[in-house]
Amino acid sequence: MSNSAVTNLDRLAAEKAQAVIANTKSQKASDVENTVTKTLGVLQEDGVYACFLYLLAKEKDNGKAVITEMLDLLEKLGFGWNKPMNNGQIDLRPEIVLKHITDNVTQNLERLLLTKETLEQMLIYARYGAKARQVEEKDGQEANP
Repeated sequence: MSNSAVTNLDRLAAEKAQAVIANTKSQKASDVENTVTKTLGVLQEDGVYACFLYLLAKEKDNGKAVITEMLDLLEKLGFGWNKPMNNGQIDLRPEIVLKHITDNVTQNLERLLLTKETLEQMLIYARYGAKARQVEEKDGQEANP
């Protein structure tokens, strides 16, 4: 196996976590942290499918940003799990996303476990990124009372 065929999952998780933070700049950092922390809890306790279901059902704006990056991460794992698309955009309709997870991610146990672990790492990094942004927001408010 050549080095070009190996995917650095930690780097991928970090890149997607950074994208979550960048794509939620218009939201309060504490709200982003709350969304990511709850999502991580659901993922760890109930699994990948439940994680997506939670984001689709309970977390609207921040949830879409997280789902978008999670779907991008899944696509980049190299298993042929292309994002669900509609007219050149990621299709975030709940029935489409959940069918995508069921039809692709949950089919193979080893891949499912690897996916869960990689998504957990992404969410952990995103949580730390949101906490860092909270500090920046707080420092900015103190500097400009």
